[in-house]
Amino acid sequence: MYVAVKGGERAILNSYKLLDQYRRGDTAVPELSLDQIREQMPLAVSRVMSEGSLYDPHLASLAIKQAGGDLTEAIFLLRAYRTTLPRFGYTRPIDTGRMNLQRRISSTFKDLPGGQMLGPTYDYTQRLLDFSLQAERAAGNLPPAPHAERVTSRVTDLLRHEALIDPEAPAPGDPAPETDLTRQPLGFPADRSARLQNLARGDEGFLLAMGYSTQRGYGNTHPFVAEIRYGTLEVDMYVEELGLDVCLGEIEVTECQMIGQFGGAERQCPKLTRGYGLTFGYGERKAMAMSLVDRSLRAQELGEPGGSPANDIEFVLYHSDNVEASGFVQHLKLPHYVDFQAELALLRRIHAEHAGTASAAPPAPHHETVDEA
Repeated sequence: MYVAVKGGERAILNSYKLLDQYRRGDTAVPELSLDQIREQMPLAVSRVMSEGSLYDPHLASLAIKQAGGDLTEAIFLLRAYRTTLPRFGYTRPIDTGRMNLQRRISSTFKDLPGGQMLGPTYDYTQRLLDFSLQAERAAGNLPPAPHAERVTSRVTDLLRHEALIDPEAPAPGDPAPETDLTRQPLGFPADRSARLQNLARGDEGFLLAMGYSTQRGYGNTHPFVAEIRYGTLEVDMYVEELGLDVCLGEIEVTECQMIGQFGGAERQCPKLTRGYGLTFGYGERKAMAMSLVDRSLRAQELGEPGGSPANDIEFVLYHSDNVEASGFVQHLKLPHYVDFQAELALLRRIHAEHAGTASAAPPAPHHETVDEA
């Protein structure tokens, strides 16, 4: 604590008031409501829910408002609140093949079974400022969002039927995950389940940089987007007292299946490999980056040389959490008087010893030159 600050506790309480004023801004402008944040800033809400490990658009909107738009701070707030909630159990695995699609694309198959849906995307915009957004528009002028309620097979399932991609199947009996990072700290060696949990909570910017590095040759991968899906899914939970599954509600998710290069052993036919990404809400860039990094972290198990940062499991997992990273960086703002004064005293002593050694040394011999003569 900054004990030398004038006013002590009163100064701290006043800093809260100043923060409220800064967050609120000009009171002549109507205050931003949680409904406005939820409905008009859906991408920010999605990121906060995903990296905060809690699917609740209302609470995510509240965290964004309280943090003044600082998404990392909002993620911290939501994750801290989540730790206070009771845990009732684990839900059934969601089947993304049954997703009510709002967007579905593939860069590997042109004629995708079930069709492709562009849905809401910035991919085809010109990245020019739209000044018409300065004017408020009536609520009824916007078209309804697309919604396709149909079962569509995944691209990776098509490849799996031909034995062209490494198989992935859930563990028998559908047990609870061996590692639950929301309840226990990360440990090593970390299995893929723990890695995917960590990446799902990881900072989007960090994962984007790591994924980008793999494309530039620092991960030994050449990826293809097998499929990106965005839509809604029902979440079920088995209730022992009733002896049946109960639907808890519906959530929005974004899934990315990334196809990597061939892999295979000496006596095994080469197959395509995969990376996986899944996020709450609409988080396409995060899901893609996550799938790229997931594939890179599998280098060792696939027998590939893994000398790049994106292949280093401990490096990636330890540094991907923005809550931990933010806390460790921002703790430097706290008083470090004792540490710094100790280093300063040591430096002054070294300077004094150096000055004393220099004054006690004999003068250097003088050699006349022709010019001096």
